[in-house]
Amino acid sequence: MNGSRTGRSLRAMRGPGRARLRGRLSAAGAALVLALLAGGCSAGSPRAAAGGAARSGVVSAVGAENQYANVLSQIGGRYVRAAAILSNPNTDPHTFESSPAVAEEVSSAEIIVQNGAGYDGFMNKIESASSSGRRIIVVQRLLGLPDDTPNPHLWYDPRAMPAAARAMADDLSALLPGHAAYFRANLAAFDASLQPWDQAMAAFRADHPAVAAATTEPVADYLLQAMGMDNLTPFRFQADIMNGVDPSPQDVSLENDLLRGHQVKVFCYNQQVVDALTSSMRATAVRDGVPVVAVYETMPTPGYTYQSWMLAEVAAIRKAVSDHTSTEHL
Repeated sequence: MNGSRTGRSLRAMRGPGRARLRGRLSAAGAALVLALLAGGCSAGSPRAAAGGAARSGVVSAVGAENQYANVLSQIGGRYVRAAAILSNPNTDPHTFESSPAVAEEVSSAEIIVQNGAGYDGFMNKIESASSSGRRIIVVQRLLGLPDDTPNPHLWYDPRAMPAAARAMADDLSALLPGHAAYFRANLAAFDASLQPWDQAMAAFRADHPAVAAATTEPVADYLLQAMGMDNLTPFRFQADIMNGVDPSPQDVSLENDLLRGHQVKVFCYNQQVVDALTSSMRATAVRDGVPVVAVYETMPTPGYTYQSWMLAEVAAIRKAVSDHTSTEHL
């Protein structure tokens, strides 16, 4: 399976490790990635973006990744037309090639939500091509994180999506003030819907304190931390895999020892990144009886919302620790 590579330093890395990157989204195929998550009218040209919501009653919104688009659709409901730029698990954000359809979708958007922290820098280039008076929400900034944040997978941080949802409700209310109460009600419902996830993480921390884990990349590291787990994989190894760099032989040996020596209870495996090294480590985990749990960079579809995706990841990790059972695909 092809997969995506992430990380703030990817653009500078073009060596042999980079050659393992799979999946460059072509200009012809980029339009197919646009997944409309809620019906509505087109926002029109970039010049019309600022007043589009007032005229049509529907806000044109874009989430750089489908998890942000999903939450946009939940907060905006019938007053938002939300589209995702990245929803294909085989797409590398750092080799993303825009198309006229994608450029038009972004330029006509009145609200854009992007991750930041170097993960979806391609959005900045697309946005700079037009001078629309759009509102841009950058989750990295909401969390007060620096540009060189080592782990850019912010949506796994339990603080991230509530902050993004509040910013979405604020901007939607500014664009359609007559529906502010509706957006606030949707925000309250969204916050309440996160309680089962919070409770599941708290229950895991109480039942399984300081459980040791290993990972291929820091994709779900924020979630593991919130669950009180101890990731024994050195971050330099995770960062090398994330950035498409060959890890040192010493770090490869250390990672294999964690699995072969049963020093960890679960192996969190980026299902959207598969190469010879990570595949061999997954095989080692399976052979030596370490449960494997799939983690993802874009929300698995169909059938998931952001909330149900996060809850499913916690349930899969609990199943691995409690029942020694793998969940290699959500």
